[in-house]
Amino acid sequence: MRSPSAGAPCVTHPPADALTDPQSIKGFLDPEEGAALVRYAVATAGLGPFLEIGGYCGKSALYLGTAAKAAGTRLFSIDHHRGSEEHQPGEEYFDPELYDEVAGAVDTLPAFRRNIYAAGLEPWVIAMVGKSADIAAYWSTPLGFVFIDGGHSMTAAQADYDGWAMKVAPGGILAIHDVFPNPEDGGRPPYEIWKQAVASKQYEPVERIRTLEVLRRL
Repeated sequence: MRSPSAGAPCVTHPPADALTDPQSIKGFLDPEEGAALVRYAVATAGLGPFLEIGGYCGKSALYLGTAAKAAGTRLFSIDHHRGSEEHQPGEEYFDPELYDEVAGAVDTLPAFRRNIYAAGLEPWVIAMVGKSADIAAYWSTPLGFVFIDGGHSMTAAQADYDGWAMKVAPGGILAIHDVFPNPEDGGRPPYEIWKQAVASKQYEPVERIRTLEVLRRL
């Protein structure tokens, strides 16, 4: 996973134009990738609601929430909000601003909720707090768009793919973030599940935008 924008705070009170400037929110999504999420999500209007795995502070939810508003649907944002492996104390991307001293654990949910509220997207973004696999086990609604950007261990990425890839409606979109074909560029698990999607014959690759791979369900 790439580092957040240098010096970007996990904004407690985003500026009034946060809806059009999601880069004011701490996160790991390039603006070009965010624009692609909006474009592809809106194109699936009518196939089902949108879903993302990995809400963090809400950067991708601002993009996809904007798309949900335009498409007249909802974005369901799944995250346990305790941080991925690399966000824990002592790890590379640990952020003390997101550490709850009372709970003794990372907690990104308050920042996520503040940012979605400040952007005016609460009616279109529904936060689901829990593990992706646990929620997937009880989910039956076909989805128009799924964005996988959760934990980057093989166990976490595999669980996200296994839980959600086949819940995308035919013609819908599966987007996977932080896909690095060259192992020298980054972790392999997102690339491995991308390969599984292609090999399944259930998906066809559509476009690569930086580290974002977009696939269409056949």
